[in-house]
Amino acid sequence: MGETDYADRGRGAGFATRAIHAGQHPDESTGAVTTPIYQVSTYAQQAVGVHKGYDYSRTANPTRTALEQNLASLEGADLGYAFSSGMAAADAILRSLSPGERVVLGDDAYGGTFRLISGIYGPAGIPWSARDLTDPEALVESWPEGTRLVWLETPTNPGLNIVDIAAVAELAHERGALCVVDNTFATPYLQQPLALGADLVIHSTTKYLGGHSDVVGGFVGTNDAELGEGLGFVQNSAGAVPGPQDCYLTLRGIKTLPVRMDRHCDNAAAIVAMLSDHPAVARVLWPGLADHPGHEVAARQMSGFGGMVSFIASGGRDAAFELVTHTRYFTLAESLGAVESLIEHPGAMTHASTEGSPLEVDDALVRLSVGIEDIADLTADLRGALDAVS
Repeated sequence: MGETDYADRGRGAGFATRAIHAGQHPDESTGAVTTPIYQVSTYAQQAVGVHKGYDYSRTANPTRTALEQNLASLEGADLGYAFSSGMAAADAILRSLSPGERVVLGDDAYGGTFRLISGIYGPAGIPWSARDLTDPEALVESWPEGTRLVWLETPTNPGLNIVDIAAVAELAHERGALCVVDNTFATPYLQQPLALGADLVIHSTTKYLGGHSDVVGGFVGTNDAELGEGLGFVQNSAGAVPGPQDCYLTLRGIKTLPVRMDRHCDNAAAIVAMLSDHPAVARVLWPGLADHPGHEVAARQMSGFGGMVSFIASGGRDAAFELVTHTRYFTLAESLGAVESLIEHPGAMTHASTEGSPLEVDDALVRLSVGIEDIADLTADLRGALDAVS
């Protein structure tokens, strides 16, 4: 990360203030309030090795620096690294492992993470195991020998299960392992994994942080200098970095993250209430429900229950397939976390790679990314689709 005189801007301020100001400052040459898109690859040097903090944009770029400092501030991280995608960020973390060092992955994890770990790192000599991370006591009893990294999501994708970050991090540390938390669903606005004991926090910035379905990116934050050094080395050496335009768009999205997340959470709660009473729905999966098995943990470690909602269609796979094609405002699409509402069938879409594995998704499960549209329109849209398949 490049350094600026404004790296501490927003220190001690509230979340919404830091979302707008941390890592950002009026441009020194023009006074521009918004961080410029530094569309540049090369920087002039005053003498050999003497420059203004930048020599080549793969190594550092001022727009990327602003994004890294901003997200590090929001996650309570000393160090932050931006990548070209969430999977590039995950890859940078996994590169720290040596052959024989095991990864423990939650048994309800994103299909892309599973594909990377099982399909790329597994054959390269990094063994992996799937475990129910929502039950720390069971994890103790079934702890795989040689585990170096515990990779957890909470809420999980797509089952929306809740993992006790503090408990799993403590358990991992007692056994000499690191704890990585994918905070994409919750965002730093709702959850702070590093403060709960995680060693690394990772995001697909494509989702809620960008928030507008117009940019792809990833981020990793940590308070561990040694881990940070390794991440920075991989970032520069492998070069999977976001361009300045992508960084600019992500920064723009983050400025409205708090207000968007409040609306996402409110709309999700209203959608859940409607789903819970509809005969075409067998079960609703959302940590805000009092009978959700992870509700108490979620209420303790999150400030809101999020905008992601999943449910099991009463009519099984066929009903789920039909349902996702009957909505007007819920767009049938992969991804999540943007202002518009999305609907998908994870088993056949985002999590198709898990088929036949311990992470295989229920064929009747439908996942919603509840947007910020007028809630009356969203509930009417979804109710109409459910009525059509009842």
